[in-house]
Amino acid sequence: MSVTRISKALGKIAEPPEHGARVIAISSGKGGVGKSSITVNLAVAMAASGQSVLVLDADLGLANIDVMLGIRPKYDLFHVITGQKTLDEIVVNGPHGIGIVPAASGVSRMTELACTEHAGLIHAFDALNRSVDVMLIDTAAGIADSVRMFCKAAQEVVVVVCDEPASITDAYALIKVLNQDHKVKRFQVLCNMVQHSQHGRQLYAKLAKVADTYLDVSLGYLGCIPADEKLKQSVRRQQSVIDAFPYSASAVAFRSMADALLALPVPVRSSGFIEFFAGQGLMAKAAVGGA
Repeated sequence: MSVTRISKALGKIAEPPEHGARVIAISSGKGGVGKSSITVNLAVAMAASGQSVLVLDADLGLANIDVMLGIRPKYDLFHVITGQKTLDEIVVNGPHGIGIVPAASGVSRMTELACTEHAGLIHAFDALNRSVDVMLIDTAAGIADSVRMFCKAAQEVVVVVCDEPASITDAYALIKVLNQDHKVKRFQVLCNMVQHSQHGRQLYAKLAKVADTYLDVSLGYLGCIPADEKLKQSVRRQQSVIDAFPYSASAVAFRSMADALLALPVPVRSSGFIEFFAGQGLMAKAAVGGA
């Protein structure tokens, strides 16, 4: 790919169309906080409400979105990076018509991509022949290059935390790196596995207090997901809790949270980074209904 095309993919400044696709990164500082389960359930809730949803499994070397839904894709992002398949050829369909872009599992090569290969992956979305209202990106945990790339490119960054000291500390580290190194200023905090709503508010307050003191950021409170045995059962069934137990406490919370995310205004980044999907065909296709 030429330097010019990479520059256009990463740096073109443009105003998102009024009805363009939303690009939301779901991330966390620490692993094991339920990030992928949250991504799956938000996707199902949005699709069930009539949105056209695409999920990108961006944990490039340790894929699990397909596993969580009992799907066995034949091809994945490794085949795109190596030029064997196009992005369209690897997308698989999930529940409610959700499109899933599967990552590789146990392929160390995917965790060692060069900058030009990351740019090539971004550019691949230019040829995606699919109308999309919302793209959810399930990033890896931590602050690796791929995590920062996807988070700084998304319109909205959702940071998942739970009631563990390491979760709060690592979430702050992620926010700090994205803010200071990549000028990301807006984040939504989602508290998972809480005992009650006040518990979620308390976790958010811990993180917000430190961030407000040391960083130039805006932290919104997206809400909380209760600790729910039905959610655990749905994971074992390889289903979303919304489909398996639609009236459970966690299912109700996911639907409410999906509505809250869709109601957020689409920001234009002051950093000069246009969302990489917005700069490519995905935004334009969504704006004209997939034409």
